[in-house]
Amino acid sequence: MTTIAAFNRFTDNLSEQEQLMPVLFVGHGSPMNGIEDNVFSQYWKKLAKEMPTPKAVLVVSAHWLSKGTRITAMDFPQTIHDFGGFPQELFDVQYKAPGNPELARETASIIKSADVALDHDWGLDHGAWTIIRHMYPEANIPVLQLSIDYTKGPQYHYDLSKELTSLRKKGVLIMGSGNMVHNLRMVAWDKMNEPEYGYDWAKQINSTFKDLISNGHHDKLIKYDSLGKEAALAIPTPEHYWPLMYTLGLKGAMDDVTFFNDKVVGGSLTMTSVKIG
Repeated sequence: MTTIAAFNRFTDNLSEQEQLMPVLFVGHGSPMNGIEDNVFSQYWKKLAKEMPTPKAVLVVSAHWLSKGTRITAMDFPQTIHDFGGFPQELFDVQYKAPGNPELARETASIIKSADVALDHDWGLDHGAWTIIRHMYPEANIPVLQLSIDYTKGPQYHYDLSKELTSLRKKGVLIMGSGNMVHNLRMVAWDKMNEPEYGYDWAKQINSTFKDLISNGHHDKLIKYDSLGKEAALAIPTPEHYWPLMYTLGLKGAMDDVTFFNDKVVGGSLTMTSVKIG
């Protein structure tokens, strides 16, 4: 059992920094990005080298939905292969980064808008490990996941994320992992290898999302269902969009916003990603 002394030691070690840790929204796309050396994974590696080394990584993934909010609190989270129909090589991946129960407890304690449960059953799903194994291949940085309460709407998730600001001050990298435009039913599977093949509506709404993010119009992004039919096509279900709310909610007044991996895949998916700070 984690002692109060151990908890205090970890909290003390995470002293506040002058510079806030950046926040990311990462378009994770296909699980195959976890083992492929492509333009997306290459940029993830580059990004890790450009940023300060985090004390820990906290991921909000589109692939962990729960009733209520939960956080992984085990010493060593399992690698979850939450997909099917892919090569055995992908299923063989084990990303053995440690967790950090003390940070899980601290995170749960600073969130006041929800009773956050400490979870010992989940682990790291492909929304987390397919990205992080490229960024931190030595698996020596603690990684935790925060679940998404599927009973709540985007405003709730946006507001909850603001409560995590103190973690940025202590060197924790907070990452939302999903896809802004994510319509699997409309994917042109025969065009997956055609660079940047995208439907007009996907390109249009992706451009709209970027403009709103750049100009700080988070209210319109929260109320995405008022952005027209293009948004409805981009977000037929919200789980891949919700992680963006956790990223945007953490933007400070002095934070810069940049985009990376800004590409359309298969017509109806975008890998467009955001770095704040």
